[in-house]
Amino acid sequence: MRRWILLLAVTFAVAILQIAVTQSQFGSSSQLLFAVLNHQLDFSNSFEWTAFLHATLPRWVMGLAVGGSLGLVGSLFQQLTQNRMMSPLTLGTSSGAWLGLVILSVMAPQLVGVYPALFAMTGALVAMGLVIAIVDIRNLSGLPIVLAGMAVNLLLGAFATAIILLHNEYAQNLFIWGAGDLSQNGWDWVTWLLPKLALIILLPIFAPRLLTLMSIGSSGAQARGLNVGGAFLGLSLIGVWLVSVSITSVGVISFVGLIAPNIARHIGFSKSRSELIASFILGSTLLMLTDALAVFLSFWSLDIIPTGTATAVIGAPALIMLARKKMSAQDNMSLTFPKGRDKLRPKITLFSLLTAFVVVIAISTFVQPEIKSFIWQIPNAFSWSIKWPRMLTAVSAGAGLAVAGVILQRLVYNPLASPDILGVSAGAVLALVLANLIFGSSIHTLGPWVALLGSLVSLGVLLVLGRKHNFAPSILILYGIALTAMIEALVQFSLTRVGQEKFVLLQWLAGSTYRVTPNAAITLFLLMTGLVIAALLLSRWMTLIGTSRQFAFGRGLNVSWAYIVLLLIVALLCAFVTTTMGPVAFVGLIAPHIAVILGARQAKVQLWVAGLLGGLLLLSADVIGQLVVHPAQIAAGVLVSIIGGVYFVFLLIRERH
Repeated sequence: MRRWILLLAVTFAVAILQIAVTQSQFGSSSQLLFAVLNHQLDFSNSFEWTAFLHATLPRWVMGLAVGGSLGLVGSLFQQLTQNRMMSPLTLGTSSGAWLGLVILSVMAPQLVGVYPALFAMTGALVAMGLVIAIVDIRNLSGLPIVLAGMAVNLLLGAFATAIILLHNEYAQNLFIWGAGDLSQNGWDWVTWLLPKLALIILLPIFAPRLLTLMSIGSSGAQARGLNVGGAFLGLSLIGVWLVSVSITSVGVISFVGLIAPNIARHIGFSKSRSELIASFILGSTLLMLTDALAVFLSFWSLDIIPTGTATAVIGAPALIMLARKKMSAQDNMSLTFPKGRDKLRPKITLFSLLTAFVVVIAISTFVQPEIKSFIWQIPNAFSWSIKWPRMLTAVSAGAGLAVAGVILQRLVYNPLASPDILGVSAGAVLALVLANLIFGSSIHTLGPWVALLGSLVSLGVLLVLGRKHNFAPSILILYGIALTAMIEALVQFSLTRVGQEKFVLLQWLAGSTYRVTPNAAITLFLLMTGLVIAALLLSRWMTLIGTSRQFAFGRGLNVSWAYIVLLLIVALLCAFVTTTMGPVAFVGLIAPHIAVILGARQAKVQLWVAGLLGGLLLLSADVIGQLVVHPAQIAAGVLVSIIGGVYFVFLLIRERH
């Protein structure tokens, strides 16, 4: 009883804090309270009172309702799966609901006011179905489902980005929606949301018995007469519905559903019903507290900070700490490269790759898209001056990221390692975005050294986090999940800024060669060439380390120094590519794998084969993106992300079997 009283007292105090901080945007909240108590306020003409009734109060109700529903759904999912890292974010439902809303807003904007929750729920169910299909419904515990959720998040996020880029006229509202904010201009959204959350009342009444039975295992629950599949499906549908309507009303709010249930269990609410109720209260408390912090920080910044940004920045470290504590032995997944040839056929491989390069370059050079067809045409001087920097940039960036992927996979003994999945590229993006937000500098005017600093910090944190679990694949990839979620929140915040700069930023974030200048293309080519040559010269280090660290040390290699040099090459490769054309995902994962399939199993051979494959992959994506939706264009990074997301899902399914 004492715990409940303390919990409610803290929640009440946080609610008062949120109301006070929010009302301070419109004037002194203490003066408003004093005037009300002393009957000195003209309610009909007071701006402060109007703001309190139509902005502050609905915002508080929205924080209470959305935070509570996300916390309760997080507890529901965690009890259903017996997985303490489960949440709407890690299950993929948040990204699915977001994609559903993007599709509705772009394809049928006239229906946005009628069926938003239906489309959001459809997207969430698709995402959840993909995740469960990847890991199997009988294997929902541990980290594999979190990795599957990450793969689905990346894949659906790439689709959403592609749709937004092709329909810029709808982008502003989508940016604000995607950032996740509790701001209200009346009671419209509150009255829309509250009736749709009515199912929350039923869950603590009817769900605890089902959840208790399911906690003893499916066979034990079935022996006691429970239809496990039906119970799981029914409760999951209710949870997905609550998440969908919450995201529809306020946008994407991350991590509340992950943190609240874990805090509830930590402070002693271990029974099913008490955990559900406590998670609801704690979810409301966390979201109100985070919202108050976001409003307070907005006083000191030039922009209003969305609540979703603040929750992601706070929640990302929480995911890392939780994963490190909850990781079990079976989570150290034994990952292997795809099977392929035992030995490379160098002449055939080189001839095939060069032939493919010639074909793709010829298509890019001579194919001119028309409205409904294509024509072959020799480019004039102006057209060629635009084409060749884009081709050179794509080849250079693809080769550089592929080499970075080979190095990372060999250093951390993880075939799923790549600059984007492990957060190295995300670190560069974060540094550039923060510099853009804090100093107001354009992304395109910032030097590569800002991005290099971000990549180096990411690598440093990666090594610190990974050392405890001997660089286990799962924990390293979880770091990438957390950092990616934080990056996306900061990016959405950046895109809500007024002005056309947000479209430039979005194109850059999509990984586009559209704005690359000839000087930038030549510079990137020279830098990538130098760094790739350096990696080839140091391939013996990778071979020794790939055998084992002890073996490398016994052969006279200074392992620590070798790690520093090789990781510095990775950071430089990612920094220069990211600065020039933006983040490009999955090239560093796919190209090394294809190289192994072709038989390139030695370090030096894998480096040059993967480099050629990476350049060819990104160049092909850039050419296809220019041709398939002419006169619009799809950024090369978006196409590669879609292809890579599908491939990542395939890898996880293969590991399951």
